[in-house]
Amino acid sequence: MRHLLSLAFGGTLLLSACSEQAPPSPTAEAKVAELNAVFESPQAYSVRRLTPEDITRFLAEHPEFKSDSADIAGFYARRDHQYAWFVRDSLSQSASSFLALFSSADTAFREVAELRDRLSSLLASSLPPDSMSVACDSCRLQMELNLTAQFFHYAAKKYAGLARDPKALDWYIPRRKKDFNRLLDSLVAGRMDLQLLEPVHPQYARLKSWLKRYHDLEGDTAWTALSLGDVRKIESGGDHPILPEVRRRLLLLGDLDSARSVDAGTAYDTTLAAGVKVFQSRHGLHPDGVIGQGFLRTINVTPAERLRTLLVNMERLRWVPDEVAPDQLLVNIPEFRLHVYEEGRVVMSMDVVVGTTATRTVIFSDTMSTIVFSPTWTVPMSIVRSEILPAMAKDPGYLKRKNMERIGGSASNPIIRQKPGASNALGRVKFLFPNSYSIYLHDTPSKSLFSREQRAFSHGCIRVSKPRDLAEYLLRNDSTWTPEKIGKAMMSGKETFVKLKERRPVTIGYFTAWEDAEGRLQFREDVYGLDQRLADELFTPSTPVEVPLTSSLP
Repeated sequence: MRHLLSLAFGGTLLLSACSEQAPPSPTAEAKVAELNAVFESPQAYSVRRLTPEDITRFLAEHPEFKSDSADIAGFYARRDHQYAWFVRDSLSQSASSFLALFSSADTAFREVAELRDRLSSLLASSLPPDSMSVACDSCRLQMELNLTAQFFHYAAKKYAGLARDPKALDWYIPRRKKDFNRLLDSLVAGRMDLQLLEPVHPQYARLKSWLKRYHDLEGDTAWTALSLGDVRKIESGGDHPILPEVRRRLLLLGDLDSARSVDAGTAYDTTLAAGVKVFQSRHGLHPDGVIGQGFLRTINVTPAERLRTLLVNMERLRWVPDEVAPDQLLVNIPEFRLHVYEEGRVVMSMDVVVGTTATRTVIFSDTMSTIVFSPTWTVPMSIVRSEILPAMAKDPGYLKRKNMERIGGSASNPIIRQKPGASNALGRVKFLFPNSYSIYLHDTPSKSLFSREQRAFSHGCIRVSKPRDLAEYLLRNDSTWTPEKIGKAMMSGKETFVKLKERRPVTIGYFTAWEDAEGRLQFREDVYGLDQRLADELFTPSTPVEVPLTSSLP
């Protein structure tokens, strides 16, 4: 089959060379449509549909989108009027990613704040608290059309004049699920030119470069679950029958230096321990060289599962801006780390604690503007109802003991504030980047949680392990705030607000695979289950097939 395709392709080139007039080159839009047709499965992405009349009514009610009316109508016509931003009654991962992108503080797009506020208001009026489900049909319709209209509006402002066609939404928002194996085969084998569809973010190409290694390992039938048996752990100098297989896997994954490795049988030698530490550091485990349950659970993840993780993160990168601010703060939720970038390189990193699976930290971007020393904490009403009121019922002195006070509200819905001090839930300092989710960075009196490998314990805000270092860095160019003055303000017990002279973009991201600065492939656990959800939405498994598209693309 492959030989016949090659002959056909070669014949096409020869005929073209001999003909008097070459056929016109396909347009970018035609190439995108053809690529999408190859990767789409028969399975629809969304079962919900709207009508052309719905679009007409929406545009009549929103004349500000009149200039995009043809694009909006054409977009839905191409997808048989299926909803683009919903899977059943819930906003899709594409919608969440676009909202996060839309929230980004983009100085080149002056209207972003107004549009962001408009969408935030729409979300607030349509979504129940802590949910991505929209209850009423008319609300879903309004949200659907608003998101599409806002995307065209945003794309026109953001990408006007670039070579990539901003109207090629069908790749960002699939009409039908993508054929997982066709996509993977093409990416690994490079059988077609996907540049029209691929993001230019450097991490995309870096992740793509790792696909072949894991694709080659996918059929490794020996990659079965390893067990410690009756022992709790294996330490350097020990002995265990699973160690030859551990050594083999580390060699295949590149964590063990093949030039230094020797066949030590079932003995745990220092060379193997060094490879174990490299593997642990690449997967967010404590790099202590101890083979325990966490190590085995991670190394038992098959290459096929890692392949899917790579593809899901590559798909997620479609919604990351091609260019990011060189000076910014990035929190990667699955990594449980905060990175401070200056001129595009990391100058400071620290551990963080993020929200639990029940009180997830939201993925979005905004701009840090204020530091608050010795902060008070106005307790969210959800915590008041679930924790404070039951504690007050059991212990009348609870508020005083916790350095709290009631500052308003009613007996059944009191407004509770915690005063500054050592026991304050926000610690000695907090960092504000105003947003509709009420999320910020802050210190914490609960320092022990930073020693855990998994650090999803908060109510949604982000606790930082080195708050004073972060404060000193952000104020380093403000001569009125010396390190000594910062230390005194943190311990003063008096709430003090400081406006930053140099505002910093903050991104709260979610990446479970990336290549680090040393060229090592990093993986983290899917702490919120978003990888699985995205894979379920976007991909459908199928039997690998030939992809004979090379002949029609340059």
